Amino acid sequence: MRQYFVRIDLPKRDVSKTRFHEMSEKIYFPGVSILLGLLILVGCESKPAETTGFTKVDSLTETYLSLQDTVLRVWNTMIHDDNRKIKAMHHLLREIVISNPEKSEELRQYEERLDDLIELRYDQKTMSDAQLVSEYDFASNSLVTELITLAETQQDFASNSRLQNLAESIRAADQRVINYREEYDDIASRFNRFIDRNHDLLEEMQSDSIPSKKPLFQMAVE
Repeated sequence: MRQYFVRIDLPKRDVSKTRFHEMSEKIYFPGVSILLGLLILVGCESKPAETTGFTKVDSLTETYLSLQDTVLRVWNTMIHDDNRKIKAMHHLLREIVISNPEKSEELRQYEERLDDLIELRYDQKTMSDAQLVSEYDFASNSLVTELITLAETQQDFASNSRLQNLAESIRAADQRVINYREEYDDIASRFNRFIDRNHDLLEEMQSDSIPSKKPLFQMAVE
């Protein structure tokens, strides 16, 4: 008995097309992601720049506060140095009293004058009084001269390094006074010019309290 076999030919699969399709899918999805990223980036860059709202009034206020801070800083530096000078004079007097205990009562007058010195000192408002500044300068200069002379006449002055250092620091601080006053006058003058140039606008901004100009040491001396 014969057996018959039926041959069925299946259609051949196009391997090259299938591989191309798979590769296209792999390229398609990253490409879309990159394109979306570029569109988002362009969209962000195309947004209009936000305005800061920084006006002339803001600029004026910033300049005013900066000048005000600088005036205060220079003033505080000058007063701090003057306080250190007075403190050094106290220390110098104490060293002299220790070396001359028999003269403690006689030297007490210097201590009292030093205590009064800070009370005599001007401030940023009263410095406009030329007489007050002159009185303070006279009292301060007199104490500096008398105490340094008193220290230098001590028998152990040449071998006493503490006396020497104190006397030198007092003398140096006294010489710095002119420099500090010139620096203060310079920044205070800039502040005053700013007030003059912007008086009308400052009046609109602060109608109840317009900043007043600063007195100068140069004016006090004149």
